Amino acid sequence: MAEKNNQDSFLKKLKHKYRFTIFKDHSYEEVVSVRTTKMNVLSVLVATAVFIIVMVTVIIVFTPIREYIPGYPDGTMRRELIMNAILLDSLENELRIREQFLENIRDIISGREPRTYEYATDTTIRIEDIQFTRSDHDSVLRAQIEGGNQFDLIHSREGIMTGFSSTTHFLAPTTGLIINRFNPGQNHYGVDLVTDVDQPVLAIKEGNITFANWTIETGYVIQIQHDNNFLSLYKHNAELLKSVGDFVNAGDAIAIVGNSGELTTGPHLHFELWQNGIPLNPENFILF
Repeated sequence: MAEKNNQDSFLKKLKHKYRFTIFKDHSYEEVVSVRTTKMNVLSVLVATAVFIIVMVTVIIVFTPIREYIPGYPDGTMRRELIMNAILLDSLENELRIREQFLENIRDIISGREPRTYEYATDTTIRIEDIQFTRSDHDSVLRAQIEGGNQFDLIHSREGIMTGFSSTTHFLAPTTGLIINRFNPGQNHYGVDLVTDVDQPVLAIKEGNITFANWTIETGYVIQIQHDNNFLSLYKHNAELLKSVGDFVNAGDAIAIVGNSGELTTGPHLHFELWQNGIPLNPENFILF
């Protein structure tokens, strides 16, 4: 009962009205007079505190002032976190590729068929959102391809092997094991040779370098134009040793075996042989 009386007394004090008046010092003239209660004053103080807290929170969240709060990451730290995340993802991808490469080597040693791995693409990126810029090298390559027919896939087999005779010999571009064979049905117009890293790539026959540059999918690519309209291509190199316009003899080192480009699963050489715009099976003409 006494506790209830104390509560009622406290509520009455909160609701008790007071008058706040401001007088002039000399004339005692009333300037401001406010009639209020303790509850009204408490409500105003609580509302003001809430408003200040909300405004401070908004300023911290949506302005650069938050970077001055101790413990909050600044712009440099956030960029480093993003770069570290990208680096970690690249390292994981590299480890996965190396593991798959080692699995293929174990399959080859055991006499089994090497496995072909397919990588899922990131469906969150739309093709129409990707912006491409044309470089000078791209324009040169485009003009070279559009100006000739060495890459045209001709359905007719007429004219193939023109000028090929028993005196025409091709050297092996490098030593190694064939893990992917010639298969035009799957758009694989050459053979893939697994070999040691930093193994030299050799010209299969004398000719002129007509292309030596970087491509996104196949990395460092070098191409040799031989007589009788033969064309040899060497892809995924780590380094190119010759430039466009150079003349090379059979057996000259033109590149270093590598693992460059997006379409690669480990250090190897992708080799193609063409004539008159038609892809040839290199195994029919070269002893690897």
